[in-house]
Amino acid sequence: MSRDLLDQLFRAAVARAQPSLAIAAHLPPRPKGRTIVIGAGKASAQMAQAFEAAWDGPLEGVVVTRYGYAARCERIEVLEASHPVPDAAGAHAAQRLMDAVSGLTADDLVVALISGGGSALLAAPGPGMSLADEQALNSALLASGAPISAMNAIRKELSRVKGGRLAALAAPARIATLVVSDVPGDDPALVASGPTVPSAGTRADARRLVDLYGIRLTSAAAALLASDANASPLPGDRAFARNTVEVIASANLSLEAAAEAARAAGIEAAILSDAMEGEARDVGRVHAAMAREIATRDRPFRKPVVVLSGGETSVTLRGKGGRGGRNSEFLLAFAIAVDGLDGLTALAADTDGIDGTEDNAGAFADGTTVRRLRATGIDPLAALAANDAYGAFAAIGDLFVTGPTGTNVNDFRAILVR
Repeated sequence: MSRDLLDQLFRAAVARAQPSLAIAAHLPPRPKGRTIVIGAGKASAQMAQAFEAAWDGPLEGVVVTRYGYAARCERIEVLEASHPVPDAAGAHAAQRLMDAVSGLTADDLVVALISGGGSALLAAPGPGMSLADEQALNSALLASGAPISAMNAIRKELSRVKGGRLAALAAPARIATLVVSDVPGDDPALVASGPTVPSAGTRADARRLVDLYGIRLTSAAAALLASDANASPLPGDRAFARNTVEVIASANLSLEAAAEAARAAGIEAAILSDAMEGEARDVGRVHAAMAREIATRDRPFRKPVVVLSGGETSVTLRGKGGRGGRNSEFLLAFAIAVDGLDGLTALAADTDGIDGTEDNAGAFADGTTVRRLRATGIDPLAALAANDAYGAFAAIGDLFVTGPTGTNVNDFRAILVR
């Protein structure tokens, strides 16, 4: 029953973030000229489908989403590419989006449908860089443990489309950007590295972050970052003067929906934050300490209660050959810290349906997880050290598998204390 409730809360959170609910309430005014739809991200195809259904007028366009995340559209072409490491299909898609916004007039409207995952899907290496350089950059960033804000600040300085450059290409057309946010704090300039939204971050900021997180760049990427070439446009640039940006779905709204669903089921809910960052295993231990405090001392919340949180943790790769994303790693550290504690169940999952690169959204854990892992011959501490949370939870049948959800508002964590 506990797992069923947590499953229901996850689905309530995902339902609140569906583009079909949000797009119709955020339609821009119709233009005198053409309407061009572009998009990138794990939810871009569903956003395009919803926009087609809601838009009363002619339109055309192209969006790119992750392999397996496509949705049927009549007038907007849907392309698929690799995530989280870009591929040639992503490079082709980026060029298609650049072509789509070229040669427009002040009477035209560009509708940009942006969601998390777009950074990898729009593979457009900066001057002097190759696709292999951009692939190496993404791999280095994913292994670094850097927060998403830092990763995207670096990505945008090494791209031909990110950091508002795609919007600059579309000028003088007006651009209406609709964002499904997957970043803590919901800064639209950070979602998909802001292809149509400028950021105040500079090339110098990106160099500082590379040094701070020890990110190894290829020689071509390092040379571009060290130069002043291809600098991203700043927010005051005239190209952005008529543009609008709206966040139409976010972790905050989804957590509120989950809290309402919990209360409807007779369980009080407490939202810790929608913007948590940090090492997944460390955040897992902090959540475990709070769960233990509730279970044994009825503070800071009285049980029964479900504690909710969102945001995006990170994983610094330490082992080799391990499988699992940040939510699975969060849960394995959580399970180790609550070993033997009765009356609590936790779910951590990515709202896009894929935790990292495997086929699961996340996993379940409780006070028996460690005992059950050891019964299969798995040492939980060794699995955590090897970044193999997926293998651990798969061995005891506790993976949470949903398939693509059609949206992406980052991590969802729910801990039920009976």
